[in-house]
Amino acid sequence: MLAPSAVECVMRQPAHLALTCLLALAATLATPQAPAAQGQAAAPLHIRIGYLGYRPAAGPLLSNVIPEPGDAGLQGAELAIVDSNSTGRFLKQQFQLTSANVDSPEALLQAARAQHEQGLRLFVVNAPAASLRALSAALPDSLLFNAGSPDDSLRSSQCLGNVLHSLPSRAMLADALAQFLVLRKWQRALLVVGQTPDDQAYAAALRRSVKRFGVQLVAEKTWTFDNDQRRSAQADMPLFTQTAEYDVVLVADERGDFGEYLPYQTWYPRPVAGTQGLTPTGWHKTVETFGAAQLQKRFEAQAGRWMNDRDFAAWMAVRSVASAASKLRLAEPRALQQLLLSEQLPLDGFKGRKLSYRPWNGELRQPIPLVQPRALVSTSPQEGFLHPFNEMDSLGYDKPEVTCSYP
Repeated sequence: MLAPSAVECVMRQPAHLALTCLLALAATLATPQAPAAQGQAAAPLHIRIGYLGYRPAAGPLLSNVIPEPGDAGLQGAELAIVDSNSTGRFLKQQFQLTSANVDSPEALLQAARAQHEQGLRLFVVNAPAASLRALSAALPDSLLFNAGSPDDSLRSSQCLGNVLHSLPSRAMLADALAQFLVLRKWQRALLVVGQTPDDQAYAAALRRSVKRFGVQLVAEKTWTFDNDQRRSAQADMPLFTQTAEYDVVLVADERGDFGEYLPYQTWYPRPVAGTQGLTPTGWHKTVETFGAAQLQKRFEAQAGRWMNDRDFAAWMAVRSVASAASKLRLAEPRALQQLLLSEQLPLDGFKGRKLSYRPWNGELRQPIPLVQPRALVSTSPQEGFLHPFNEMDSLGYDKPEVTCSYP
């Protein structure tokens, strides 16, 4: 017979959380107990998670691009705490978030140490790669979830043993896009690259992907203009993109200095893809299938805005902790990490497939939506792109490509 708390858990929750309650109950009934523990209630478990946010100022932009919300990431973590407490109540597990949004790398490190002194050992980090490396070194006994840096080196050549990555790498995003280009037979591409280090990193990921999947780069151009394109795009862009004929224009402009003005202004009437135009991303408002619409609605009710990729990465990080803790009945960082890397704990991310962390670099396997501003165009991996073990491993750095040891 179900305990009253179990009945309450099932009856009060939305459909997807009610199912989680039932699964948790099944796991409880199926788990053998030591004789001394039989007949005794499980001890309450209080799991504290730290959120550490630092996004460097973008500086002056050459366009009127819409800025990312200041609470991007944090809102996703807060929603995941609510979800985890809804299902964790049945297992006598309580989740608590301690957050710090700061304006400098030094303040981020101070906030992390302060939370660590309070006993926190689980952290969701929304910060650049350099800050993540510093935090990893400063908190060696903790488990960090990277929900803010798409840096490829963190997944390929400079792995951090106590870090799991819930945000897709640039390599995953670029591979997702390249598969779609091949599917559509857009085999010739012009690559336009901005001047910032992030633009260069995104361009490097695109070069790797088009080579990997057989797309030809007919030309590559660096954007060197320093004027606002709002008034001059119609004159500048066609001439700038005049070169050998191409099927698609790939753009690497993470800040948004010029990329928004490439669509409809290219020399040949061709689609634009990359950081603008057709964009690969970890999450988007237009993702609605497989129960995602309900997640979107709950997020919008809480935050008053749309959920973005960093919100989803932070949400996924907290839900990963909750799923592992529910199975292990403990919150020890190394034990949680080992379970999450074991591929024995499939995770629900409302993407139509069970998600898991790659044991060779700690990156979350996940489908990648390809979107335009107000519509979902496709989702990668695309049909026909096979892999010996898991089709989602066709996106990003596969095991033979990773040169660093992990964990």
